[in-house]
Amino acid sequence: MSTLAKGDKAPLFTLKNQDGESVALKDLQGEKVVLYFYPKDDTPGCTKQACNIRDHSKILKKHKINVFGISPDDVKSHVDFIEKFDLNFTLLADPGKKAIEKYGVWVERNMYGNKFMGIKRTTFLINEDGKIHHIIKGVKTGEQTEQILKYWNLS
Repeated sequence: MSTLAKGDKAPLFTLKNQDGESVALKDLQGEKVVLYFYPKDDTPGCTKQACNIRDHSKILKKHKINVFGISPDDVKSHVDFIEKFDLNFTLLADPGKKAIEKYGVWVERNMYGNKFMGIKRTTFLINEDGKIHHIIKGVKTGEQTEQILKYWNLS
């Protein structure tokens, strides 16, 4: 699990978005950023989480919060996921798990007695100084936006 903590400098990375364009965290200095790491496009929990963010995007934009979903899926998978659910925010492809590993969310999981490596659903709030403002480890997929606003004292 992540050894990162509140107040730490957010690890920098550059990943491709759904349009195949590079997005570098360093270019977002001076802005509020949400990085939410999720296991897989178009699965029940991940879809619920993405749709919650989609449905509350106006309030997030009002507070100038940039949201980025990150999974090990590739760009094509993200394009399909966005189109299927009309998502209105950026997804970043990390098939090489560069950012996923930097943020410590690639962990051993256990489902129905089967152990495997996978993503621990985690959301990082990064402040304008590029530091971690809060880490949401107990993500509630249907209440993700509410959690983001709460931990930024905006609710």
